[in-house]
Amino acid sequence: MPQVFRPGANLFARLSIAALVVVLGVGAVVGLVWYPRSDLGTGVNDPIEQPFPYSHALHVGGLGIDCRYCHAMVEKSSTADIPSTETCMSCHSQVATDRPTLQLVRDSYQNGQPISWNRVNNVPDFVYFNHEAHVAKGVGCETCHGRVDTMNVVYKAETLHMEWCLQCHRNPAEYIRPRANVFDMGYQPQEDQRALGEQLVSEYKIASAVQLTNCSVCHR
Repeated sequence: MPQVFRPGANLFARLSIAALVVVLGVGAVVGLVWYPRSDLGTGVNDPIEQPFPYSHALHVGGLGIDCRYCHAMVEKSSTADIPSTETCMSCHSQVATDRPTLQLVRDSYQNGQPISWNRVNNVPDFVYFNHEAHVAKGVGCETCHGRVDTMNVVYKAETLHMEWCLQCHRNPAEYIRPRANVFDMGYQPQEDQRALGEQLVSEYKIASAVQLTNCSVCHR
């Protein structure tokens, strides 16, 4: 039987297999590095649907409702808290009382069963985060949560990964604002941010970067 493949075909086959292994290996490494940082892996920009359509763009951006009206404990608690049905009904017992999309709210109010909101932002259990501490030090809502006043359906605006948090912890003067502007959307400093930030760091007694980057600050 005549020889089908030349002797050099064995070398070509070995090189092809080796190249395939290298490509798959590199692809796997790239995927493991890329995926956790991508929007697909972090959930950034992915709208989170809620049990009924609630538009922050309407309530915050259009009607100008302050964040604290619904997230009432954000200045006094480690969590921002989720608004109760009673909070919703403080307006909707008078406004849009027959709107079909609000039937779930009315049912919740009548039967006493809380609405099961879907979480948008979360950190792992091994991470300690305190809303009260950040608000008191001049960290604006939109710094972490984005321009919720433009979101019809709220989405995660930032990764909340450790490396993202450390950008501020290493250099808080670049990010903090006066406490009076913490809840302002679209905030723009009236002066140089660096100069203002350094002044606020001193005024608000914000810890040094060495202290803020200590592992025990967030991992307790």
